[in-house]
Amino acid sequence: MKVMVVEDEPLVALELERIAAEAGHEVVGSYLTAEQALAYASKAQVAFVDLGLADGHSGGGLARRLMDRFGIKVIFVTGSPERVGYGLEGAVGVIGKPFTDKMIIDALEKAQRLQD
Repeated sequence: MKVMVVEDEPLVALELERIAAEAGHEVVGSYLTAEQALAYASKAQVAFVDLGLADGHSGGGLARRLMDRFGIKVIFVTGSPERVGYGLEGAVGVIGKPFTDKMIIDALEKAQRLQD
C-alpha cells in the first residue's frame, strides 16, 4: 500500500517510514502540516496522522478530510490517544506514542484488509 506520514516530530516520522517500508509498503511522503498532506493526498492509500501538527491545525480535521474526500485509510499515531473522539469514526485505528513496530504493522495489515 502507498503510505503517507503526517507527523511534525522528525524522529517519529522516520520511525513510521522505516516500519512501513520494512513491512513492504511504499512511503509516498512525510508531511509536517495539514496543507502539505492535502496537497499530496491523492498519492496515498493510508495515512499515519498525528493530532497536533506543525501548523497548529488539528490532525483530526485533516483525518476527516483525508477519509471523506480521498478515501484514505487513517491510522492515528498520537501522544494523546484519548483526544481522538467523536467525529472521527472510520479511522482504522488509534496508536499511542510510544509505539512498537508490531503495533504499526498490525494497523497497516488491518488497513490492507479494509482496502481489498
